[in-house]
Amino acid sequence: MKKALIVWGGWDGHEPDKVAAIFAGILREHQFDVEVSDTLEAYADAEKLLGLDLIVPVWTMGEISKEQVANVSAAVQNGTGLAGCHGGMCDSFRNNVDWQFMTGGQWVAHPGNDGVHYKVEIKPGSSPLTEGIEDFFVDTEQYYLHVDPAVEVLATTRFPIVDGPHRLNKSVDMPVVWTKRWGVGRVYYNSLGHHADVALLPPVKELMTRGLLWAAAGKQRALELQAAGVLGAAGTGAYTGMGDSQ
Repeated sequence: MKKALIVWGGWDGHEPDKVAAIFAGILREHQFDVEVSDTLEAYADAEKLLGLDLIVPVWTMGEISKEQVANVSAAVQNGTGLAGCHGGMCDSFRNNVDWQFMTGGQWVAHPGNDGVHYKVEIKPGSSPLTEGIEDFFVDTEQYYLHVDPAVEVLATTRFPIVDGPHRLNKSVDMPVVWTKRWGVGRVYYNSLGHHADVALLPPVKELMTRGLLWAAAGKQRALELQAAGVLGAAGTGAYTGMGDSQ
């Protein structure tokens, strides 16, 4: 049975307990052994994290210790999957650049705040993770993020829609869903999920389900590399973080 850890907390406005419960239900339906924690101390046991198939952060605007981030980073570098949504993963710890480097992006704005009507456009043929999913509209926060150029973008949304200082710039397609690698670990992010009702929208829930399972499946590849004696090549597992993260 695959093992997953969901850690929720931070700003209550994102309904982290409810979103965590949705993700736990999805994973249990797929036969995962799921631990749900409401404390960042869940990241303190480095050996335990290394033994997981998946870590799911659901924590917004918090503060985390360098050691806790280093433990998560080491686990993902060595094959543990990392998957999450909205501010629960890419606005978790604004003072820690290591977390942002690992996850692939950081929230900076949501022009128009909640209730913006916008289109999520699936990139055709970009990944099996989006196969059969059509473009769809949502009414929620439209996330503007600073994004790692190394990510593989699976879905986008067009800016600008509402007025703001960004409007005089050219139109841009902002990533909504992406994947990336961190060492041999798989990382998945979806910017939708401001409230639990958004996470439950059929296309959003389907995208998250696929992302959670995909990220967790990467652990098997890491075990194969370990068995072959090649895990750790090309710097894998060697990144220990930036000293200026708070």
